[in-house]
Amino acid sequence: VEEKSKKNRIKRMKIKIKHSVAFGIVWCCFMGIIPTVVAQDLQTLIQLGLQDNPSINKADLQYQIASEQVNEVNELPNTEFGLGYFVSEPETRTGPQKFKVSVNQMLPWFGSITARENYATALADAEYESIAIAQRQLVMSISQNYYELWANQSTQEIMISQKELLDHYKTLALTSIEVGQANAVDVLKLEMRANDIKEQISILQQEYLAIQTDINMDLNREKTVGVTVTSDLKIPDYESLDTVEITDLHPELLQYDKLYESVEQSDQLLAKARAPMIGFGLDYIAIEKRPEPVVDNGKDVLMPMLSVSIPVFNSKYKSQSVQNKIQKETYRAQKAEKRNNLIALLDTAEKNRTAAKISFNTQTKNLEQAKYAQDILLKSYETGIIDFNDVLDIQELQLKYEVSRITAIKSYYQQQTIINYLTQ
Repeated sequence: VEEKSKKNRIKRMKIKIKHSVAFGIVWCCFMGIIPTVVAQDLQTLIQLGLQDNPSINKADLQYQIASEQVNEVNELPNTEFGLGYFVSEPETRTGPQKFKVSVNQMLPWFGSITARENYATALADAEYESIAIAQRQLVMSISQNYYELWANQSTQEIMISQKELLDHYKTLALTSIEVGQANAVDVLKLEMRANDIKEQISILQQEYLAIQTDINMDLNREKTVGVTVTSDLKIPDYESLDTVEITDLHPELLQYDKLYESVEQSDQLLAKARAPMIGFGLDYIAIEKRPEPVVDNGKDVLMPMLSVSIPVFNSKYKSQSVQNKIQKETYRAQKAEKRNNLIALLDTAEKNRTAAKISFNTQTKNLEQAKYAQDILLKSYETGIIDFNDVLDIQELQLKYEVSRITAIKSYYQQQTIINYLTQ
């Protein structure tokens, strides 16, 4: 009992160590690219998610069940006990037989228990990869939603800034009306544009709450808990975009290797199952004394037994062996398919990341030109000439470029998160 308790403690320690290592790997994978200020907020969210996310907890419990099954297979067949009473007592030289007691224990062939343990351990190792996959997917989900939240908040700030700018233009228009350089239509156009921006801000606020709910669900907490983000998020001017590849150490691929290994262990187990089982037993027969004196009168019978169980009809094992061969080929094909899907996903993410950076640079240039045009219009007001139609056009372009820059930044980091998930 003490030895078994010690083994269980060692197993729990190994599970904790594995979880700690997995958390460290996942954390390093996704935090390397993120700016320090952003990582502080995102780090807190990810830590909370890894601690209490239902998907991870479910995968962890399934792994614990699979690990405990290693102890389940470490057993011998049931010991057989028998008791028989002679209704018609057969006579022997030493007396009539009264009853018979027997005990028998079958033992598997040498190495059979070890083979079962190895098979159960291989299944548990394959199940463990589900934890690593769930952790990576959670980190990616939280990160993706975090960047969505950042983009939403940044867009709201831009909208508010544009609303204030329109209010300023409205003041200029009212002043121009007094001197006959504008009319009421210009003011109404500015007010309608301001109303459109108010509508967009209200919509963004609702979308913000929806994204916040997604994050809170990943963290397994109330959907109304507030989530704060930082606005200091930019695309780096210079970066090293080294060529990255999908490796066999990725959990989604490694899991197929572990499943393949479990089938290999199943083959070893089948080989042991074909071997005979050896049985040891003991029969005891109670003898009643005869009325006349004889040698060994009433002496009981004690008979040791040795038996062998041979699987003569072993078509079941042959079928299972064929099934294992097919299963191994299936895992090979599934791994190849998964690898191809991951490679395609990685290539798409890299191209989208490059496209996001191109878009960011282009929209930054356009925004600078739009602001320059805005300055020209404001200076023209000082000379008494201003076209509020041009003002609205420039304001709309400026808003478009600002939002496009935010979208490009969001896309850049979301694609980088996918790349990290696939390659780290």
